[in-house]
Amino acid sequence: MAIVEELQALQRDALSAIAGAGASDELERVRVRVLGKSGSLTAYLRSMKDVPKEQRAEVGKTLNQVRNVVEGALADKKRVLEDAELTAEIDAGAVDVTLPGRAQQVGTRHLISRITDEISDIFLGLGYNVVAGNEIETDYYNFEALNTPADHPARGMQDTFYVVDRSGDKAAVRGESDVLLRTQTSGVQAHVMEAQKPPIYIIAPGKVYRRDVADPSHLPQFNQVEGLVVDEGITFGDLKGTLEYFVKQMFGEDRKTRLRPHYFPFTEPSCEADISCGICGGEGCRFCKGTGWVEVLGAGLVDPNVFAYAGIDPERYSGFAFGMGVERIACLKYNIPDLRMLLEGDMRFLRQF
Repeated sequence: MAIVEELQALQRDALSAIAGAGASDELERVRVRVLGKSGSLTAYLRSMKDVPKEQRAEVGKTLNQVRNVVEGALADKKRVLEDAELTAEIDAGAVDVTLPGRAQQVGTRHLISRITDEISDIFLGLGYNVVAGNEIETDYYNFEALNTPADHPARGMQDTFYVVDRSGDKAAVRGESDVLLRTQTSGVQAHVMEAQKPPIYIIAPGKVYRRDVADPSHLPQFNQVEGLVVDEGITFGDLKGTLEYFVKQMFGEDRKTRLRPHYFPFTEPSCEADISCGICGGEGCRFCKGTGWVEVLGAGLVDPNVFAYAGIDPERYSGFAFGMGVERIACLKYNIPDLRMLLEGDMRFLRQF
């Protein structure tokens, strides 16, 4: 009978395809081709109505036998393939316990914290004390006690973050009780001069805030270290010698220092200190804009008016003050072109230091 022979041939082909399947997805394609909705064996099942009555019993019996054999072969092959795939997966993910462990990367202190500590250590070695202060300060200590008049540009809202009370009434903080995020750590100096009699040798590290847009040389929040010396017989030569010593300790014995006249409201005379460029050695390059020098900090002798606010006799005592940005010191020490790189959290960059 032709149909029975066709079914037997279909069985042989199906069993051969099942035996040759090397993966579960390949076996699934064989199943669909034979037993799926459009499968070859399914087509015979749907055409049973067209089989002559006298042949239906034998054809139906053969169809069922073929389907059972094929389904059984599919199930057996599926188990074999799944076991093999599971074994391969286990072998691929196996851990060799004899291999040495992977060392965890050890974290380090951020470069800004390390530079702050390095600056502090230099001045501690000179006999200075480290003093901390509040980041939220009054207008008096941040400006007025430092000889900054009410009409000075640094007191404008474009430079300073003023704190507003909860009611939103700006007028409540625009008078004598103005409260702000400190723009400099010099306010710590004013507090110390009020509370302590000379001699005074201090540095004041800490965060400061200004209304600056972040760019390669400016940040709205940065770290500053300011220093103050008040004693009898302090001269500009003491300031110059202190700054030269600091520069050589921080940047190396080969670095030179120069002082340029400048203006700060709380020092007179005032100056800015430059150091020879570490990239070109003072010959001139893009980093130093061809001058061979880069600015490092501001300084000067304490203005007698500042002593008057603190109740210190300017006829008996004199002193000097200086201030530097920690991020700027870090950039100059390691020739970093952009302050923002210190704050981006890129571990590839930070691991270099």
